[in-house]
Amino acid sequence: MDLSFYKSYISEEIRAEGEARRAAEDVLEVLDVRGIDIPAAVRERIVSCRDPETLRRWHRRAVIAPSAEQIFSAEQDE
Repeated sequence: MDLSFYKSYISEEIRAEGEARRAAEDVLEVLDVRGIDIPAAVRERIVSCRDPETLRRWHRRAVIAPSAEQIFSAEQDE
């Protein structure tokens, strides 16, 4: 059985996309469980992000942010 696909660039891309999608869902879930309103623009920015480190940072901030928009607050200062 040829397993080369599972080590290919395409399979790595598919895996990375799945991980980013899951990380975005995690950010949204934390905000939702906390009862924080998620405006459409915030939701779109989160689900369109493909950078794992950014999503991790937003996830940590989602735990304590008083509003959904404030998970991005540090990016506005940079």
